[in-house]
Amino acid sequence: MLEQFFSIDQKLLALAKQAEQEAKPAFDRIDEIAAHNEAKVLKAFIDNHVSESHFVGSTGYGYGDRGREVLDAVFAQALGAEDALVRHNFVSGTHALTVALFGVLRAGDILASITGKPYDTMEEVIGIRGEGNGSLKDFGVDYVQADLSEAGEPDFEAIRSAVKGAKVAYIQRSRGYSLRPSLTVEKIGEIVRAVREVNPDAIVLVDNCYGEFVEKEEPLAVGADLIVGSLIKNAGGAIAQTGGYIAGRKDLVELCSYRLTAPGCGKEVGCTLNQSRGMFMGLFFAPSVVASALKTSCFALKLFEKLGFEVYPRCGDVRTDIIAAIRLGTPEGLIAFCQGIQKGSPVDAFVAPEPWDMPGYESEVIMAAGAFTMGASIELSADAPLKEPYAVWLQGGITYNSGKTGILLAAQSMLEKNLISLESE
Repeated sequence: MLEQFFSIDQKLLALAKQAEQEAKPAFDRIDEIAAHNEAKVLKAFIDNHVSESHFVGSTGYGYGDRGREVLDAVFAQALGAEDALVRHNFVSGTHALTVALFGVLRAGDILASITGKPYDTMEEVIGIRGEGNGSLKDFGVDYVQADLSEAGEPDFEAIRSAVKGAKVAYIQRSRGYSLRPSLTVEKIGEIVRAVREVNPDAIVLVDNCYGEFVEKEEPLAVGADLIVGSLIKNAGGAIAQTGGYIAGRKDLVELCSYRLTAPGCGKEVGCTLNQSRGMFMGLFFAPSVVASALKTSCFALKLFEKLGFEVYPRCGDVRTDIIAAIRLGTPEGLIAFCQGIQKGSPVDAFVAPEPWDMPGYESEVIMAAGAFTMGASIELSADAPLKEPYAVWLQGGITYNSGKTGILLAAQSMLEKNLISLESE
């Protein structure tokens, strides 16, 4: 029982029990998808004859590194791709996206973001913000944007207009720091078809961060050409210590590999050091870990809805990523929530997070992330910019029970600061 180890109000615990019971249909759906994806990943390991020899790290140039080659093949099969570029030296999802964009775009090309303004850290990569820093804009790539509708849904008329003449149609699957719905794979398929109607040669690139293994299929199955993600999010299963991937059409993956290493070298170089085992194992665990993160998220959504807050999405909604947003309404609410999440973390639980000017972000950000891997948002974490609508974005939870405890401690932190009330419950 939690009360043996943590000081949590009894009324809050009773409310949490109700929330957990009401979330059970969502939990059952999550488990069914996880079972499908676990079988898919296992088949990829078996088909590609993974052996212990593939876990041995290479050094120097990394010529003939079979572990690196087989890892690419396993990821490609699991994600439904022709090829994949999976490397520990992708430092973040933003880095992997940058490599992909610079890999396929050239001076005079047009990049069309067709799901509105992209995530904050991509703004300086594209050239929406910043001057002379080596952005795509600095290298002569033009940018156009199709904004979402007022309801936060894709505007298909605007999309068809924006992609005329574009080299790349850029889709962000997850909500980022917005309250718009994340895009299901089915919805991405509709967007791809709209792009193809007016520009059949456009490269459809999907920022797949936070979305891997949430559904049974990935965006490549509905016509996307490239998907890109981070290994310290879903696809690394909380085991990969760093890294990212680019997967999709073989010719495009090859172009991206030339940007990561050098033209003519591409995928044939790059030592793996001692990272291969963690990346293989992380992928193997990923569907199960993603399921735990989703259950943690559903519980949080149901609990905070019962506490009177607006939540996005709702617990019973079909999920396509691990991110949830809770509109807490005040800066004090954001800070108290994040400090409570930190108290429930296995690492640095004694630390009290405070807002700060985080690189790549336009406003102050508060982030709670007591993780085994720094910044790993597949582990329970919460962050928010201190600006309207004062919503916190929650992700991760590598085991459901520990994730649930973190959510309860976040609520308890707000309760102790009189930011929520249980009197009506």
